[in-house]
Amino acid sequence: MPDGSLHGPSLASIGARKGRGALSNPANRYERQSTVAWDDGWGTLDAAFAAPEPLATTLTRDSSRSAMAWNTSPDIGFDRSINMYRGCEHGCIYCFARPSHAHLGLSPGLDFETRLLFKPDIAALLTKEIRKPGYVAKPVALGANTDPYQPVERTLGLTRQILEVLDAHNHPVTIVTKSAGVTRDLDILSRMAQRNLVHVCLSITTLDPALARVMEPRAASPTRRLAAIGELSRAGIPTGILAAPMIPGLNDPELEHLIDAAVRHGATRAGYVLLRLPLEIAQMFEAWLHQHFPDRAAKVLSLIRQTRGGELYDSRFGKRQSGTGPYADLLASRFALALRKHGLDRASVRHQSLDCDAFRVPAAAVPQPAQMALF
Repeated sequence: MPDGSLHGPSLASIGARKGRGALSNPANRYERQSTVAWDDGWGTLDAAFAAPEPLATTLTRDSSRSAMAWNTSPDIGFDRSINMYRGCEHGCIYCFARPSHAHLGLSPGLDFETRLLFKPDIAALLTKEIRKPGYVAKPVALGANTDPYQPVERTLGLTRQILEVLDAHNHPVTIVTKSAGVTRDLDILSRMAQRNLVHVCLSITTLDPALARVMEPRAASPTRRLAAIGELSRAGIPTGILAAPMIPGLNDPELEHLIDAAVRHGATRAGYVLLRLPLEIAQMFEAWLHQHFPDRAAKVLSLIRQTRGGELYDSRFGKRQSGTGPYADLLASRFALALRKHGLDRASVRHQSLDCDAFRVPAAAVPQPAQMALF
C-alpha cells in the first residue's frame, strides 16, 4: 500500500538538470490549486529523482500591442524599457524577473527558462510609438527584465531590429546583458556611440567559471564577457560592468576583483546590486543553495537576512537594491573604495548623459504636402 510519503515539495522538484538553473517549477501564485509528488508504491518517483528528464526550450508568439514598458520607480535611472522576450534561457537562479512569468499563467521556475515568449512585431510597434506626435525621447533600456542577447536572439534577431530602429531615429539606448553576443551588433553600436546614443553594461557576477555555470548555466562565461567589454571599448562604445547580484558569502568576496578585471578590459563605469529574492525566488534560491552548496547554505542565508532586517527580502524603495545593516554597509564601502581606486567615482564619469536632443523621424518617413511633389 502507498504510504503517502512525499519525495519533494512539488512534482517538478527532482534535482538539477544540466543547463538549467531552477530545481523545480513552483506553482503559479495566482493559481488556487497546486500539485505534489505522491509515491504510488511502484518507485516511479525514485526513477524521476535519479535522472531528471532534460527540458527543451519552446517559443510562443507574444501578441503585445506596445513595444515599451513604462515605470516610475525611484530605484532605477530610466522611465522606459523594451523587452522583446519574456522569460530567459540563461537560467540564472537569482533572476528578479522570474516572478513576472506568473502573470502569463506560467511558473517562475523551470517555465521561466524553458517556455519563452517573443514579440515578432516589436520593431514595427516601436517605430509607431516613437513617431507619435509629442513623443519625447529619453534613454530606453534593453535588458531591464530579461536579457536581450539570450541564446534565442541568435536566430530571431529582435534586439538587432530594435537597434536598427533606434539608430535610424537617433534615439538613445542603454543595454545590460550577460552575453558576449552583444558584439554581433558592433556595427550599429559603434555608429550610435559616435553620436553619444548608447551605453552598454556587461553583468558579471564571478570570475570563477565553475560557479558561473551553476549560477547562470546558459550565460556566456566570465572570460567571454570580459572579452566583450574589451571589444566594445576598443570600438569606442562606452562600456561598464554591473556586478550583480552580490550574494553574501558566495560571490561578494570577488567584488573588487570583478571591477579590477573589467577596468583592465576597458570598462569606464561600474555598478553593483545586492541579491534580491522577491516572491517565489526566495524559496527557489534556498533550495538551489542547499543542492549546490550544502556546506555553506546556512551561512549564506544568515548573511542575507542580516542585510534584509532579518528576512530574505526587503522590498522598500531605496533599500531593495543595496540592503541595510553592517554587512550591507561594508559592501557599499568596498564598492566606493574600488571606484576611487580606478577613478570611476568622478562625476564626469558617473553622470555622463546620452544625447536626447538629436532624436528625429527620418525625412523619408515624414509625409510631404501634396504641392511639394511639383518641385
